[in-house]
Amino acid sequence: MHSFLRKFAGAVRGVLCGLDRVFLRGTLRGVAYTKGLQSFLWANRIPFKDFGDYSQQVTAQLHDASLRQAQQLGREIRYLNSSQCRKEDIARAIAARDHIHEGLICVLRSVDPCMSFQVTKNPQKGKLELHYRRRKCLHLYHYQIHPVFGFMHARIQTWFPFHVYVCINGREWLARQLDQAKLRYVRRDNTFTWLEDIAQAQALFDQQLQAEWPTLLDGLAAALNPAHAEIFAKAPLRYYWSVGESEWASDVMFCSRAALERVYPQLLRYAVLTFGTADVLRFFGQPVPCTGKVPHRCRHEVSTNVRERVEGVRLKHWFNNNSLKLYDKGSVLRAECMLRQPGYFKVYRATEGNPEGPRDWRPLRQGIADLPRRAEVCQAANERYLEALAAVHLTVPLRELVEPLCRPTADRTQQPPATQPPATQPTATGTEPLPADTSAEAPAPVPAPAEPSPRTARPRRVRALNPLADQDARLLELVSRHEFLIHGLRNRDVRSLLFGDQPASASEQRQRSAAVTRKLRLLRAHGLLDKVPHTHRYLVNEQGRKAITALLAARNASTEQLLRNAG
Repeated sequence: MHSFLRKFAGAVRGVLCGLDRVFLRGTLRGVAYTKGLQSFLWANRIPFKDFGDYSQQVTAQLHDASLRQAQQLGREIRYLNSSQCRKEDIARAIAARDHIHEGLICVLRSVDPCMSFQVTKNPQKGKLELHYRRRKCLHLYHYQIHPVFGFMHARIQTWFPFHVYVCINGREWLARQLDQAKLRYVRRDNTFTWLEDIAQAQALFDQQLQAEWPTLLDGLAAALNPAHAEIFAKAPLRYYWSVGESEWASDVMFCSRAALERVYPQLLRYAVLTFGTADVLRFFGQPVPCTGKVPHRCRHEVSTNVRERVEGVRLKHWFNNNSLKLYDKGSVLRAECMLRQPGYFKVYRATEGNPEGPRDWRPLRQGIADLPRRAEVCQAANERYLEALAAVHLTVPLRELVEPLCRPTADRTQQPPATQPPATQPTATGTEPLPADTSAEAPAPVPAPAEPSPRTARPRRVRALNPLADQDARLLELVSRHEFLIHGLRNRDVRSLLFGDQPASASEQRQRSAAVTRKLRLLRAHGLLDKVPHTHRYLVNEQGRKAITALLAARNASTEQLLRNAG
């Protein structure tokens, strides 16, 4: 992200990174599967034939206990005929109408799809069987202004296994923290467009990951079902909290909306025209071979789509069920990573059954314990994405970048070797050279060192580049690959990409190496590459990144796109 911030340093006020929307799920693991519920029913002496009546009794008990607080406070309890209603808009309208600034706002009742249990008869065995399948049941949505989380909602499934779902917003939470710290800010929806102290706001944001999540979430679950302890008196159970979906946003706050509007269309155009499947995989930290081709055994689903919204245009890259988005929110450019399937990433931890055992890199879990690592993964994805966009904003006309490259130049990196004078030894005069043979015969005169010819003193001429030709365009595309932007590239890296297959002999390998050396010398002579001192690595410099990005974008653009964007 540092390159992106350096490029737009004059227009960017700061960056704020943290949680956006987070969907958490509470599960009673002891009754969340068929055999577990069977054990619970046996402990309470409930046969399968009475499961329906027993479930209705427990559901009624939970329903009445959950609505008791709303009835005592006089809050509205509304039944929604459709689960597609915008419940958040309804709750905000009720809060504004009733002037509610703290505590419970309302309870919305809705029949939604869920996973639940059902007892059916097996005609072949002549027995009742318990099945866990997709059904519909009543859900209770508790909207409230929480003292810690701010505006949020939590809902409970009123049929076994009584799943709890909590939705919070990290920006809403941060607003409460800023109010307590008496820091001023300007907020637009869930976006901060101005902060009095960005560094202190970021420090408060980072504290969210270290919060006592189980304690806070257990308190929400207790408010949803005050009858929980009575229902599970004979088989006590606690909720296990996991993250069903999380959004981690990196907000680049521009000084004004106009400053972002000048940049954003170019960012979108560059991302759409440039980023392919391999790039998206790299953004998510997935391994991609040096050839840049997606391996055949890769079964990841990667796609990109652009959507026009009321606020503007949103670009989204999908990686299976995870996504990386870029969109503008007023004067804020937001890069946002959303995780639904964290198992494609790793966390250094012990096994769940042996917390004190040896640690290793294991799949990232949905459990709340891995939330800090989930934040690291998302932040790294956002940074890679913004870093890849760092070379897009160009105010220099394309001809000013291309013209020097399309002219021959001189290779000033190769200095001619200095001519060594013959060995001398001091004499009486201190200046005469001694001959190598000191016999009695007179030595032959030693010729004076030849002056270097003007031809060898001049720098070597280097041909012009032709960015539209396949050979030179391929070379520019290779050296500007994202994996080379940080660690640089070597002769063998370019050699493997250019030639692919293994050389048949050592002589062929030397020929290939020499050919790549000449190509790297060509790019260095044109000022596109810099050699890392004391290494065999080369880095594309800032000017080279600008020129190569512009050339490749223009080469891949259609005539219609060039004409539409000209002038």
